[in-house]
Parts: sequence; C-alpha cells; structure tokens
Amino acid sequence: VTAALQFDSEKLPQTLVLEIRPFLRVANQIEAESPRVAYLCRFHAFEKAHMLDPRSTGRGVRQFKTTLLQRLEQDEKSTFSKRKERNDAREIKSFYEKKKQANAHQLMPVLGEVLKAVLIGTGLESLVASEDFGDKSGFRYNIIPLHPRSSQQPIMLLQEIKVAVSAVFNVRSLPLANVKGEKSQTDIFRWLQSWFGFQKGNVANQREHLILLLANMHARLNPKSSSAPMLDERAVEELLAKTFESYLTWCKFLGRKSNIWLPSVKQEIQQHKLLYISLYLLIWGEASNLRLMPECLCYIFHHMSYELYGVLSGAVSLITGEKVRPAYGGEDESFLNKVVAPIYNEIYAEALKNKNGVSDHSTWRNYDDLNEFFWSADCFKLGWPMRLNNDFFFTSTKNKMSHETKIQNSQLPRGSSSAQNIVDSEVPDQSQQQTISVTSQQRWLGKTNFVEVRSFWHIFRSFDRLWTLLVLGLQILIIIAWHGLESPLQLLDPIFFEDILSIFITNAVLRVLQVVLDILFSWRTRGTMRSSQKLRFVIKLSLAVTWAIILPIFYSSSQNYKACSARRPKNFLGMFCLSKYMVAVAFYLTGNVIGMALFFVPAVSSYIETSTWRICNILSWWCQAPSYVGRGMHEGQVPLLKYTSFWTVLLSSKFIFSYYFEIKPLVEPTKEIMRVNVNIYEWHEFFPQVKSNAGAILAVWAPIILVYFMDTQIWYSVFCTIFGGMCGIVHHLGEIRTMGMVRSRFCTLPEVFNACLVPRSSPKEKKGILPSFLEKKIFKDLGKSERHDPTKFALVWNQIINSFRSEDLISNREMDLMTMPMSLEYRSGSIRWPLFLVAKKFSTAVDMAANFTGNSAQLFQRIKKDNYMFCAINDFYELTKSIFRFLVIGDVEKRVIAVIFAEIKKSIQNSSLLVDFKMDHLPLLVDKFERLAEILYSNKQGLQYEVTILLQDIIDTLIQDMLVDAQSVLDQINYSETLISDNDGAFDYYKPELFASISSISKIRFPFPASGPLKEQVKRLYLLLNTKEKAAEVPSNSEARRRISFFATSLFMDMPAAPKVRSMLSFSIVTPYFMEEVKFSDEELHSDQDEASILSYMQKIYPDEWTNFLERLGTNVKSEDIRYWASFRGQTLSRTVRGMMYYRKALRLQAFLDRTNDQELYKGPVGTEREQNKRNIHQSLSTELDALADMKFSYVISCQKFGEQKSNGDAHAQDIIDLMARYPALRVAYIEEKEIIVDNMPHKVYSSVLIKAENNLDQEIYRIKLPGPPIIGEGKPENQNHAIIFTRGEALQTIDMNQDNYLEEAYKMRNVLQEFVRHPRDQTPTILGLREHIFTGSVSSLAGFMSYQETSFVTIGQRFLADPLRVRFHYGHPDIFDRMFHLTRGGISKASKTINLSEDVFAGYNSILRRGHITYNEYIQVGKGRDVGLNQISKFEAKVANGNSEQTLSRDIYRLARRFDFFRMLSCYFTTVGFYFNSLISVVGVYVFLYGQLYLVLSGLQSALLIKAHHQNMKSLETALASQSFLQLGLLTGLPMVMELGLEKGFRAALSDFILMQLQVASVFFTFSLGTKAHYYGRTILHGGAKYRPTGRKFVVFHASFTENYQLYSRSHFVKAFELIFLLIIYHLFRKSDGKFHVMVTYSTWFMAMTWLFAPFLFNPAGFAWHKIVDDWSDWNRWMMNQGGIGVQPEKSWESWWNAENAHLRYSVLSSRIIEVLLCLRFFVYQYGLVYHLKISHDNKNFLVYLLSWVVIISIVGLVKLVNCASRQLSSKHQLIFRFIKLLTFLAVVTSFILLSCLCKLSIMDLIVCCLAFIPTGWGLLLIVQVLRPKIEYYAIWEPIQVIAHAYDYGMGTLLFFPIAVLAWMPIISAIQTRVLFNRAFSRQLQIQPFIIGKTKRR
Repeated sequence: VTAALQFDSEKLPQTLVLEIRPFLRVANQIEAESPRVAYLCRFHAFEKAHMLDPRSTGRGVRQFKTTLLQRLEQDEKSTFSKRKERNDAREIKSFYEKKKQANAHQLMPVLGEVLKAVLIGTGLESLVASEDFGDKSGFRYNIIPLHPRSSQQPIMLLQEIKVAVSAVFNVRSLPLANVKGEKSQTDIFRWLQSWFGFQKGNVANQREHLILLLANMHARLNPKSSSAPMLDERAVEELLAKTFESYLTWCKFLGRKSNIWLPSVKQEIQQHKLLYISLYLLIWGEASNLRLMPECLCYIFHHMSYELYGVLSGAVSLITGEKVRPAYGGEDESFLNKVVAPIYNEIYAEALKNKNGVSDHSTWRNYDDLNEFFWSADCFKLGWPMRLNNDFFFTSTKNKMSHETKIQNSQLPRGSSSAQNIVDSEVPDQSQQQTISVTSQQRWLGKTNFVEVRSFWHIFRSFDRLWTLLVLGLQILIIIAWHGLESPLQLLDPIFFEDILSIFITNAVLRVLQVVLDILFSWRTRGTMRSSQKLRFVIKLSLAVTWAIILPIFYSSSQNYKACSARRPKNFLGMFCLSKYMVAVAFYLTGNVIGMALFFVPAVSSYIETSTWRICNILSWWCQAPSYVGRGMHEGQVPLLKYTSFWTVLLSSKFIFSYYFEIKPLVEPTKEIMRVNVNIYEWHEFFPQVKSNAGAILAVWAPIILVYFMDTQIWYSVFCTIFGGMCGIVHHLGEIRTMGMVRSRFCTLPEVFNACLVPRSSPKEKKGILPSFLEKKIFKDLGKSERHDPTKFALVWNQIINSFRSEDLISNREMDLMTMPMSLEYRSGSIRWPLFLVAKKFSTAVDMAANFTGNSAQLFQRIKKDNYMFCAINDFYELTKSIFRFLVIGDVEKRVIAVIFAEIKKSIQNSSLLVDFKMDHLPLLVDKFERLAEILYSNKQGLQYEVTILLQDIIDTLIQDMLVDAQSVLDQINYSETLISDNDGAFDYYKPELFASISSISKIRFPFPASGPLKEQVKRLYLLLNTKEKAAEVPSNSEARRRISFFATSLFMDMPAAPKVRSMLSFSIVTPYFMEEVKFSDEELHSDQDEASILSYMQKIYPDEWTNFLERLGTNVKSEDIRYWASFRGQTLSRTVRGMMYYRKALRLQAFLDRTNDQELYKGPVGTEREQNKRNIHQSLSTELDALADMKFSYVISCQKFGEQKSNGDAHAQDIIDLMARYPALRVAYIEEKEIIVDNMPHKVYSSVLIKAENNLDQEIYRIKLPGPPIIGEGKPENQNHAIIFTRGEALQTIDMNQDNYLEEAYKMRNVLQEFVRHPRDQTPTILGLREHIFTGSVSSLAGFMSYQETSFVTIGQRFLADPLRVRFHYGHPDIFDRMFHLTRGGISKASKTINLSEDVFAGYNSILRRGHITYNEYIQVGKGRDVGLNQISKFEAKVANGNSEQTLSRDIYRLARRFDFFRMLSCYFTTVGFYFNSLISVVGVYVFLYGQLYLVLSGLQSALLIKAHHQNMKSLETALASQSFLQLGLLTGLPMVMELGLEKGFRAALSDFILMQLQVASVFFTFSLGTKAHYYGRTILHGGAKYRPTGRKFVVFHASFTENYQLYSRSHFVKAFELIFLLIIYHLFRKSDGKFHVMVTYSTWFMAMTWLFAPFLFNPAGFAWHKIVDDWSDWNRWMMNQGGIGVQPEKSWESWWNAENAHLRYSVLSSRIIEVLLCLRFFVYQYGLVYHLKISHDNKNFLVYLLSWVVIISIVGLVKLVNCASRQLSSKHQLIFRFIKLLTFLAVVTSFILLSCLCKLSIMDLIVCCLAFIPTGWGLLLIVQVLRPKIEYYAIWEPIQVIAHAYDYGMGTLLFFPIAVLAWMPIISAIQTRVLFNRAFSRQLQIQPFIIGKTKRR
C-alpha cells in the first residue's frame, strides 16, 4: 500500500548522507503526485548506496540497506498499478518534462540523474543526451543568488550588488590557468582556485563574502562617484587598507617588503587589489584552527601573494625556463592538504601533550607559542614550500620521542578520500624525518617569548611598579610614624631626609628581584630567544646588582659620616648639605626622569615604540623586551590627564588613611613590645634569645601589612562609585526612571526620536566644540522650537507596542490604550497621543469645565497649558464629529447636528463658551455619550432602538439644559416638521421624532461595518470615555514599564545620528551553541513527578503574561505555542534567536521609513503582524526591504554538535530546524564528523557546514573540509572560530545562547554601528561594549543578588573602565567587534586549552595589545540570563576565579601590565586579576591574624605583654578587621550597585532595595562568594586544575541534596570554616585579655566561619524541610559507604570523589607541592602549643613532652591499621575473632584513659584540649600524604590513611548535619527560609512550596 509512511530521509548513515539524501527527500516530496517516480528515486538511492559501500562496512549502512530494500519490495507492486505510461522510462520522462515546465528547479538535478539511470539500456538514451542536469544538490545559495537564473531576484537588482558582482566577475586580462574546462575563468575566485587549489565550498563562501563587503562599502560612500555603473575605487581602497593593515605592520616589524605589487596600467589596478583581497580571504576561509594564529596567516599570504604576483606578471623560472607556477599546485584541495594540514598537525600534536588541561603549561606549545614563532625573521627558515624537517614541526622532546611518533602516526587526523594518498605519503615521511632527527640535531623549540609558570610571583613580575610603590610607600609611612613627624617641613631635616631616601635601596633590591624573576620565568624560552634579548637580560641583571650593592655602601658611609650636618648651622642653606649617597641616588634616578618626561607626551612614546629608526629601536629595546604586540598603546593627552588625576586623588586618600589608621597607631605598641624582656614562655621556646620579641611584632604587624596591600581595592570601589555615578549623570542616565516620568515627558519623545533615530535629509552643519558639547551632553532636551513631525515616531511606537503584545507583556486593552492613532480620516494638525496619557485627562477637563468660575478665555488657557488635556478634548470633539457624520443619515438630523457643531465652534472662536452654554450639565451629557460609545463599540443589531433614544437624550440635554440660546436648533427642527402619511392617509397627524426610523426609512446607520477606520474611531472614543482611574497603571507589567522607560531615557543620551539603512554598516551575529535547551519539550513542561512542573511554575511567576497569552490565542492554543511561550521565559536558544531576529524586523521598518514620505506612512506600516497580508502592501516593496535587510544583517548559530544530534535522532536537532523554518534568514553552522570508506576501511573526515531551512528541512549551502577535529583547545572559542567564516559584514556581534533582545533596542543598532565611523582614524573603536539587562533577577533572592551584582558591573563598572580609565576589555557577550580588524588579528577569542579558560576577556586583551580601542555605550541594552541557584552561581564564580588565575599566568596580562603607563597599569590590575588576588589576601589576612594571636596566646607572650606593656587594644587591628567586614557585606560590588540603582530608579528605591537585600541575608551570600573566589583563585595558581564548569542554566530552583552540597563545598568552604572555628575556640579558651574587646574584634570572623558552613543550606530551597532532611541523611550515608574505583562517578561514592577532589595535586609542579607542604605545617602548631597547656604535662616545658604526644598519633594510626587488616581478612570468614579483636581494642583504649586519669591527673578539659590539638595534626598529615601520594600509595600505609580520611569527612558531615536537623524540627524555620529565598515570589502571591520540594525522578 503506498499510503505507507514516508521513508525517513534524515536519519542516514554518515558515509552516505551527502550522496543519498537528495534522492530520498525528492521521493518524499513527489510521492503523493507520482508514487512510481518516487519509487524509482528510492531505487536509484539504493543502487547508489550499494555502489558506494558494497560490503556495508560503514556504521549503520547494513541496517539502512535492509530497511530501504524492505520498503522497495513493498512499493514495487503497489506503485506498478498506478503507473500512467507504458513503462518506467516514459513515466519518469513525462514527469520530468512536467516539472521542467513548472520551473521546479530544485527537483531537476535529482530527477535528471534518476531519468538518466532508468534510460540506460532502453535505447532511449538520445532523449536526454542534450540535457544539462547540473548539480544534484540543486542551486543553493546563502544571501546572494549568483546563478544566471536568479538575476531578477530583488537583491540582485540593488545597484551596489550589481557593481560588486561585475567587479568580482571581471577576469579580463588574467592569464589562463592550464586546467581543463572553461569554468575556471568565470570569476576571480575560480581563477584563484584553479591556480592554488582551494576548496569549492570555500570559494563560493568567500565570493559572496567579498561581494557583500564591497557592496556595503560602495553604498556608504558619499558623495557618489560619477562613474555610476562601476565599483567605486574608494570602496576597494578602504577594504584593502582594512584587510592588510595587520599584514603590512608584520612586514614592517620583520623588516620585509610587502608582497602586494600593483600594476602600472590604471585599468588593472582595481582588479589586482581585488585579487589580493580574495587570496587573503580564501586563505583565511580555509585555514581552520590556523585562523587563531594571525601572523602564521601573514606568513602564508606573504609567500602566496608573491606567487600570485609571479603568475600575474608571467615571470619565468630561471631554473626550468617555464612560467612560474604556485609551489603547491592547483589540484583539488591542495591548499588544505599541503599548507594547512602540516601546521594543523603540529598544533594538534602539541595539544595532545596538554593531556586535557592537566599538563604544566611549560611542557607544550599553545596557539600563542606557535603563532609567535612567526614574530621573528627566523620563521622564513621554514621556506616555501615549507620544510617539514624544520624544528618548528618537531613536537616531542628527545626522551618522549618514540612515544610521540606513535601518537602522531596513530592519532593525527587524516584528510579525505581524494587527498588520502597525499596525507598518507606525507605523515610517514614526516615521522621518518623525525626518527632521523636525533642524528640531524632536530630539536623541540620549546616555548616562544613567554612561559606560563605556576607561581604567585607572576603578580609581582607583571605589576612590579605597583608593588614597588606600595612597598616604598609603606617604608616611608613607617619612617614618618617612627620619627613622630609633626609638620611636613621636618621632612627637609637632613638626617630625616636621608632616612626617607633609604627607599631607593629597597627599590634597587626590588629591581634585582624583578630582573631575576624575568630571567627565571623566561628560561624555558631560551631555545627561541634572540641573542639581543639574552644580552639585554645580562646587562639588566648586572646593572641591578651593581646598584643594589653601591647604594647600601654609600648609605652606610653617609650614616657614619655625619660631619656635614654637625658642622653646618641649621639654617636655610644647611638644608642643602648633600652626601655622597644623595649624589648616587640622583644618578640612579636619571633613567626615571626620562621615563617621567615621556609619560606626559604619550605621542612621542608611541612613535619611539613603533618607529623603525635604529636609535628608537635601541631605546625601546632597553625599556621593554621586543614584542610584536603591545607597541604604541599609549592614550591621548586628555584621557591620560583624566585617569592620572583619578589615581592621584585615590592614592593620596589611601596613603593618608593608611598612615593615620593602620601604621601610626601600631608604632607606639611596637616600641613598647620591643622594650619588654620576656623570659618565661608557656611552651618550649626554640629561640629564647631572640631580640625585641620579633615573633610578637610579626604577629601584630602581619595582618595590618596585608590589609595595607589590599585596601586600595576598597578605595577603588568607593571612588568608582562616586565618579562612575557622576559620569552616569552627565550621560543622562536615569533621565526618565518611572512610567510617571515617561508620561510627563512623552510629548518631547517624538522630537528627540527624530533627532536620534531618523536619518537627516541634509548634512549636519558643523558647530564649535563647546556649543556642540553643551547641546549634546547638557541641553539636548531643549532642542529646536518647532515641532517635529511625529508620524515616524508614531509608526515605530506602535510597532514597539505590537511587539509587547506579541510577547504577551500587555493585554489587548493595554495595547489599544498605548497605540498612537495613524489614520488620516480626521487629522487636524495636532498630535494625537496614546489614550493611556489622555484618558484620565478628559474626565478631569469635564469636571473643571462644569465647576469653572472664571471666563472662557481663562478656561481655554488652563486647558491648553496641559498638552494631554487639550489633546483629549480635541480628540473627543473630532471623534464625535466623525462618528456622527457616518451614523446619522436623516436630512433633518444631519442639519440639526451641523447647527450644534457650528454653535460650539462659534462659541470657541468668540471665547464665549461659558456664556453660550450652561456647563453644569456637562457631566450628564458626557455620561450619555459614554453609554452611546459603549453601544456603538458592542455594535449589536438589536440595540438600534437604544441608540435612537440616546441620540434624542443628547439633543434634548443640549437644547433644554445647556444651550442658552437654542433658537437656531429649534428652528431647524420646527422648519422640517412635515406630515408623513402612508398609502391610506392614516397616521398623517403624527409628528415624526428626531432619529426615529419610521416605516422603512432609517435615520441612523447602525450597526457599523465590522472593520475599517470607523471601527478604530469608535473604539478610541469608547476607551477615551471609559478609561478613568486605571490608565495610570498602564502597562501593569513591570518588564514592559522598565523597557519603555529605558527606551525613553536612551533617546536623551548622546548617540551618533542614524544613517539611512542603505548606507549603514552591515553586521552579523554569531551565537555559539553546544547542547543547551533550544525550547522546552512537552515532557519537560508538564512533568510533575514529586514537584510542580516548569509550566505551572511559569504560570505562577508570570501570571499576567499567561493571561495575556490565552487572550491573544483565544480557544485555539496549540501545545507548540505553549512550548514557545515557556521557552521565551527560560534561558533557551529560541529566546535568543527571537530577540536577535528583531534586528531584521527593525531594519525592514527603517528601510521602509527611509524611502517613504510621511503621507504614505498613513496608509499603514509594512510588515506589522496585522498588516502583513493586506493588499495595500506592494509585493515588490516587501521583497526589496527583505533584500536590504539581507544585505545588512545575517545571523549564524554555531551548533557544534548539530550533525551528531541529527544522526542520533536527538530532539534538539529538529528544534533547531524548526527555528530556521520560523526565521528564514537564520543560518546554522555545524561541525560534521563523517566516516568515509577508503580501501574498505572507515576514515573520519571533519567539515564545517552551513545550512538553512527549505521546505522545513535543512539544506546545505556550503561545506568546507577541515584538516582534522577543530575542537582541540577550549570548546567555545573553537566553536566560534569554525563558524566565523560564514558571518558577513563589517561588524560582528557576539551573543551567548542565554541572551535576549528587544525590538525597541534593535532600532538603535544602526546608531551604535556609527560609533565605528564617528571617531578619528587613530581612535576608532575596535570593540563596542554594550549594556546588559539581567532578566533572571526575579526568580529568587539569590538570583536577585546575582542580578544586582552583575548589573552594577555591566553598567557603572564598565562605564568607568571605558572612560576615564581606558581599560575596559571584552567581558563576554553582547559586545560588537570591528569584524575586519579582528578577522586579521586572530579572531574574537583565544582558544588555548586551560590558559584561555576565560576566552572572551582575551579578545579584549588582544584588541588593546594590537592598538585597538574599546568603548562602552549605554544607550542600547541586550538581555542576559544568569544562574539562579547557589550551586550554579558558585560553579560560575569558580570558573571565573579559575579563569582569572590563568590570566595571572598569561602573557597577555604580563604584556599589558608592562606596556601600559603606570596609572593605566593600576586600573588594569584592580579591575582584572587584582580584584581576585585582593579577595585572596583579605581571606589570608584573617588566618594570619588568628595564627598570630594563636602564637601570642599559646607561647605565653600575650600574658607577659599584658602584664608588662599594658597594651590592651590596638586601633590598627580594629581597622584591619573592619576592612574585612567591608568585603563580607559585599560592599566592593554593593556600593557601585546602590549608586547605579540610585541613578536608574531613584535613591530612595535604591536604598530600600539595599536594605531589603541585607534583610534577605545578602551579606551571607557575599561572604560565601568571597570564599569561593579566594579558594579557586589561589588553588588554581598553585596547582592548576582550571576547567569549564557547566552550570546548566536551568530556570527552576530545585532542592540540592546534602551530599551534593558537601561534594561542592567541602574543600572550598567547610574545611576552612572548621579551621577558623578551631582557631577561635583556642583563642577564647586561652586568652588573658578583656572579653568585650575580643568579641568585637572577632565577630566578623565568627560570622565568616558560620557563613561558610551553613550558607549552602540556608540558600537551599526546602533546606529545612524535615522529610527532605531524612532523605538527605540516607543519601549521604549511602554515598559515604559506597565502594569507589575505576568507572565509579564521584557523585556515586565518597572514595571516587576523594580521589577526584585531590587529583590536582598529582599533576602539580614540584615548587607548588613544596609550598603546599609548607602551608600544611600550620596544622602542627596546635599540637605543639596545646600539649604544654595540658594539666597532665604538669607545666613541664621540655621538648620531650611534644615528642611523647606523637606516640598518641602513631598509636591511633596503628589501631586503625589493625582494625582495617582485621576487617579485610577476618570479617567475612571469622566474624567472631574479628569482633573479639574490636572488643579488645576498645577495652585497651578505655583502660589507657582510666590509667592516665588516675596516675597522671588527666581531666575532661585535657581531653577537649587533646581533641583541639590532635584533630588539626591529623588533617595536616592527611594533606601532606596527599601531596606525596604518588610515592606512597602502593605501600601498606595507604589503606589506614584512606580510612582516617573517610572518618574525617564523615565526622565533618555529621557535625554539619546535626544543627540543620535540629532546625528542621521547627516548621517555622523552613517557612522563614522560604520567605527569605523567594521574597519576590511572595510579593506576587506565589505558592512556592510545591516547586522547591525536590528533584524529579528523572533527574
């Protein structure tokens, strides 16, 4: 039966997809029309599959063949009977002819091939001999259809496209390539392909790319060139300059001449320029991972452009005497296999050495190392063709050589079938060369220019100038405080002055340290280091050491020789007594003086760095290590002054504060401590002879010094808040904060809209700097006096309101109230405002007029004062007039109404309204009108009688009660009184009534037509009269209100003028997508096992939007609509795509406005949802707008795994195809991993594929084969990199898949893009930062904190970073890149594994280092989702902290820090890695303080000092701990946040929000977050282990189990908190000082410890629900007891988790392990100090007491080992013996306790102190053995260690669990917690409990 289901054409074996799918798809398409032809297509597909893989070796081929054969057998008979012709040949021939006539182009190639196959052997072959079937994939195109048949497509008719196409297809005068076939000569790209062997897909892709670039640049030129049909030379020149700016810089740096040679013949110059641009684009388009190495591409282009020049000039080889041909030939794919593949293989081999991120960075070369090889002239030793035996291609070090060669032969990816022979012949050859390499001295080059060594010293090495300033500042402050300086004049005292000058000795020592670090850290690069660089290091070190020796010698001699100061009187001249030391210092400072001078003239510094002059080179060589990047980055004079002033004020404040509150208060106590002589200690003191109580001084000073180094971060936060707020005010931020302000200023919006968003018809006149600044920044809203035409504003406003409606933010009624009327029916010149502004005003005006006591003129004056009131009255008047004109058709009635209106008009003109009319009856009249409007609006047939009565009432009221002189109206009525008689003459004595319908004659026309302008007028009148109080709350949705007020505010900001769409910059968007949610499935939405479903959660969180959704769709709501509705409210791909496609919608409307005059606009906008299919839209206009939008905008989603998802039948793949079908302009790029059969063996081939949707199926557009798997570094940047070749335009916006966009913001895109062209050439921005709005803030209080924190960073933080600090980088998406700039400089992110974990920020670093500029624009915003649960937030923060640690080690931060001027370097430090390092210092400071106190308390120093020195409290310690509280309260991010909220919402709202946050325990969240940052930042720098942590981006907040929380936070928070508690308990037990003071000092530490322990449970939904606690306990026990081992996931077993948690120590370098062991030694202090405080020790201070305490630890380990061995060997077979051993052990322990208490007086307190002593020692030992694990894990000692570790974790877990369980007994605790967590939900009356109860079973 042919009614069988269609055969699945999508799920096919990888090896057959390309060849087979077109036939199966066509078969499905034509099945209903011609079943027999469909059968023949499938039969041909089967034959083809069998020919391709006869043995069915490919994966899934056998199953496919079986299924298809079964289907063919089934169809054979059933379709035979339906055949219309005599045989199959004629059947398909007639069908083919039919389709040919119907112009079904996409079917022709497939049908043609099947026809050809069917005709073979039938004798009818001649029928198709002349046919040209073309490519069976059909003619597919992306944006520009270049097929001859498509020349009449709208986009091909655009003039700029025409000229660009003709330029690209101009191949006149090009030499012929010796290739068969004429096709190589059709255009310059095919010509290049025939010479250089580029891929067909790459050629097609780059051809379109170049045409669009040229067309857009041509369209933008002004004035247009005279030669209209030709491509403008200026466009080509501009593109040439942008494309080769980087290449020319590279040539200049290496001292080589550029290989871009232009001919002398003028006609050929343009063609040759286009050839060079095309060549570069083709190289870039096929370079795969090499695109991340821009200078490598320069090298390839350098040689290939030389070959191109040879071909063009017809040069002859001197050796062969033949014409020069490219070295690698023009065979198919030769460029990929011979140029890209060898370098790619090298990248791949090096990446394998990385071992998935665990290898040390110094052992392998990343992208930067390989790229920087091309920064030196040595790269030319590679030659061309490249020598594969060059050291560059050598991967392994000698001891790993054989192993690496095996890797290379087994794992290096292969090419495709066509190129297999080439690759197979090359790789063994390469490995062969490597085998010989031992003898031929081939070596691994090692790192290039920089080594990423794991060390905290990087902070000092990179930011040495900052640390030098802080250290020298500290020294000066201490000297001043020590000498007790009274006045600044005392500084000039010679002795004092010389003490101050001692800072230069410190400086010299720090300089030595810095040079030594430079040499040590660069040691691994010596293989590629130039001799000049080595010489520089030698000279630098020698000089630094010399000064470090000379200065102390001179200083000491000056100190000894005080004759000068003694001899001279202390007069004015005596002050100038100069010692030798001072002279030496003067010489030492000479270099710095030159540096200072250059600092103030940045232009000179930039010139020196970028010049090729010898003297400049020597100067810059001495100042900085030569580097290709980082030269000439200096800012202009004005920005320099701005940020210098800022930092001068900040540093002054910091140093003054530090002096008075940190240093000075400590000096006196220190002097006292030094004077005290302590003889008696409370422990065994190793160094009793130490002078001045150095230990005590260190304990007191250490935390203060740490705070001194850290508190600049706090000062930065305070100053950023103040100055950032001021900048915001200047930029008009918060101009319109609420809907009330929107209403009051709505009348000014059309004017500012026209100024900002409507292109000017005439060019703008230039004004002076001051007037234009004042107009732009301050007086912008005053504008010009004349009223601008509001038509365009009204049209755009209505589109925005429609988009609100389609997003369900507003209801139908709200939409009607907010729409501006557009019809011309009764337009009278005045603007007609939306009803939500005027409705309330009408009733006010009625009341005013009814009760007014003055004259008419005064009344008019008062009404006209209020624009909206006047509009409301005017509206009412015009509407009633217009409606009556239609409604009333009786002659008399018409005349009566005309007279009344005439009376009203006359009264208004004579200002006698109050005289002519009695206004006290006006409210009654309006009530009647209200009822009339209601009836007319309902428009029901049966109400005609009521309409008549109402009309009579209205006339009656006017005549009887209101008109003073009603005679003229009565005359009209009386004059027309005639008798009406019927045929019999009956009833002729009745008078007819007004408006009454008598006989068959109707006086009124009712009901009205169902649609049309009248319907709109009636609706407006009805709403005007019926909407009274509620209008003030329109729109009621908070999101709609926020968006409207931001849009209104942004119109007052300084944005560039909008160009016309035709001349705006073109742009693309790229979104990397991995496996996230595309849209929620039905199952996900409705699944409610154990919990409420996502859908019901959303219905509760967005109740108004759900109601609006149901109202919009009415009864026919489909499940697909519900899926989209929910998905548009989660963090899904469909939400992002919908948002981004608003750009296209906005562009179409703007293009329409650009080409239409205002009169035409009234006919209706093009493309609104309602008007889309109306006849009045001319089809050609719509297609022209589409063409313009296509030329300007494209959107590519990089769905890395789409191919895999599709072949696996994953629902995500179909969802993506649905998205493409929904948005036809959307494109998807994916990486295809395909098996091909070569020699009956499957081989993997990787390709980048671009697809679009046609007929709801995915259709391939371009396919570009890759040299191997493209994901070899970090996934996201590699995913972006593979798709970037399919993007178009001059700008590129990067968007994550959890973002959103809004139609009103999309209108501003062309303004934003003008930022690229509004600045001078040398200040053109390369990245435009945009503002983000975090849309997930309403989900929970945690999501709210995160949203506020994020908002403050993306607004006030980035605003201040961009200007004045000039250090804004790229912090993730939605920034807009200058595409051509980044395309030639390594792309939009870096991708080396681990080091580039925070891939986005490196794009910013790279841009700045390559002389780019980054700005930030606040007048446009993009939505962004954030994580909403504590676990997701912590994972995100851990990832960012990991990323920052890797940045600390990176070359980018090092180069920025060293190349920036001093103050810009400070900005860079405190806004990037410094923030994380200071967080770490602040946490370390707490430990240092407590360990210092522990030392004082346990050693007995504290009591001795209290008795002798009487120092009770130290103000400095309070200051130090107060700064700690500053961080805990989250004020680092909190202060800027309050300022930003104050600017945007008003300061009262900001303050209340901040107080509410504190009530929702925000400080707990921020303190916990501080711990996360500090832990992951510190651990990653020491040991590595940075990795991407997927957070899930789930919408609903679920309960996390205790086990999950323990796994996540055990090491980062719980252990550290327990350590703090131990310290605090011991401190409080043994301190000897005033209790109140110490409680005050340590409260913040107690708070921190408790927060770190309990925050995960406090912020865990249902964290205190008793039934969840019970489940968690059993789950926890199961997890602790499960066996671990190979293949067992950490989530399943404690043992697996323990191994994974400590895995980072296995791969750690030796120095880091040593540091780890040294840090662990702190845990032994407890035992050492406490054993001497036991009563059992009887005050014995002998060292033997401590040694004896170790016997206890050894015996505990022995007992554990004994029980462990017994359990392993006896527990199963000899249960009784095992139990007996356990009993004996227990009795032995109890006995020993009894003996000790009886004989040695062991007390209960002693037992407690023993626990406090031995528990930390055990933990310290565990940490040390973890570090030593590789050495000891195979010995017997390892098992008891694991048992003890298990006991520790079990004990910690139980201790944590107990208080939670106790609290869970009290139901009120759970209720309070839910209230705190979901406060916003409660404010929406949301019943939250069902949603958070727990995980679903499916999770």
